[in-house]
Amino acid sequence: MKKVLLLASGGLDSTTVGYQLASSGIAVVPIFFDYGQHCVEMEWNRVNEVLPSDMIRPERFNISDIFKGSHSRLIREADLWTEEVKDDDLYIPYRTMLFFAAAAARAQTVGILDVYTGFINSNHAKEIDCTAAFMNDLDGLTSNIGPVRFHSPFRYSSKADVARAAVELGVPLGRTYSCQAASQFPCGACPNCVERLKALREAKLV
Repeated sequence: MKKVLLLASGGLDSTTVGYQLASSGIAVVPIFFDYGQHCVEMEWNRVNEVLPSDMIRPERFNISDIFKGSHSRLIREADLWTEEVKDDDLYIPYRTMLFFAAAAARAQTVGILDVYTGFINSNHAKEIDCTAAFMNDLDGLTSNIGPVRFHSPFRYSSKADVARAAVELGVPLGRTYSCQAASQFPCGACPNCVERLKALREAKLV
């Protein structure tokens, strides 16, 4: 059986990729990064809850020291009653590049050559390393430095496309968690929450 590594966050996108892979009979090894995000325990709990029960249990890796001292609101949770959170406040430099590098290192270490992610073509909150163009450039880079290859099945898809696929696969949408601004409940106003709600409406799921 083919074995792949999955960057899992407990969110809709990566969870849906996990279900796609599992439905194809592929053995999935999920990994989760603690980068110091304020919602880390919520995300970790959801990763363990929403992935298929017969999947290999996720591995958790702590890389939080990298972003120690960051003022990003992904690291320092805002008081949403008194503080406004804007897109620029959520930026974390080179976060996705770090994820890719660490995932590639882990994959090759355990003899896995394919890494899957749920990243979609997005550019909110200055996430320039989440765009399709960035991921295409990354393909060119990694092809020259090692055997690990990255796969982002939704890199050209919309969030609504992902939501429709999730329904077809039986993903527990209501239990996935993607909020950027609150650690205990979806705020409904951060870029991820807005994008998610818009997608659910477009997919006629709400």
